Amino acid sequence: MANNLLRINNLKTKVEDKQILKGLNLEIGLGEIHAIMGPNGAGKSTLANTLMGHPRYKIEDGQIFFDGELINEAKVDERARKGIFLSFQYPEEIPGLTVENFLRTAKTAVSGKKQGVLLFKKFLKEKMDLLQMEDKYALRYLNLGFSGGEKKKNEILQMAVLEPKLAILDETDSGLDVDAVKIVAEGVKKLANENNSIIIITHHNRILDYLKPDYVHVLMDGKIVETGDMSLAEEIERNGYDAIRASLQ
Repeated sequence: MANNLLRINNLKTKVEDKQILKGLNLEIGLGEIHAIMGPNGAGKSTLANTLMGHPRYKIEDGQIFFDGELINEAKVDERARKGIFLSFQYPEEIPGLTVENFLRTAKTAVSGKKQGVLLFKKFLKEKMDLLQMEDKYALRYLNLGFSGGEKKKNEILQMAVLEPKLAILDETDSGLDVDAVKIVAEGVKKLANENNSIIIITHHNRILDYLKPDYVHVLMDGKIVETGDMSLAEEIERNGYDAIRASLQ
């Protein structure tokens, strides 16, 4: 595995007094794409939110090292500035705030550098061209009246603008038709490089067929119980999780 960007040791997380993660271990190297699959309630979104530092998710035990630094106590904004990005499963609609203004504010907050209007406009256009998005999109109010596919494309645009070291995409493909899945996957592929890493949490193979992850992990009952390559995802598509469950008995 490449130089570790993320290392998780024996992570145990509670949500409202219920133990969800029960000793999870994971290592992610720079330049890698990792898929995390698992049945409903396994702890996939809990892992994503714990990595981002959501205050509702309490770490009971274990360590999260990011870029060699222990970040268990770091707040959400600190983690964002360090280079962690989490896409939302259900993005908020914000009337009165344009996509462009939102992204310029976010870029300023994460980079710590004020973004000049004209320079940022040029930078944003480059990113939108990369993702094959029309210019007028930047002037729309954030997610207001957006289709499911447009909301998800907006999440990928945020990722393109913020240029995180680690992007966590939580069910970015959920509710999308085949064409939208392809567009989102192609956007992610264009942004993946040797200086960043991507975690994609998904129930489906469709997006993985396009992304070709380096590793596929199965999360069950709060732990990663199996790791493989794309063939593991294909096996799950064919047979579900029953065989994996049976092997754990």
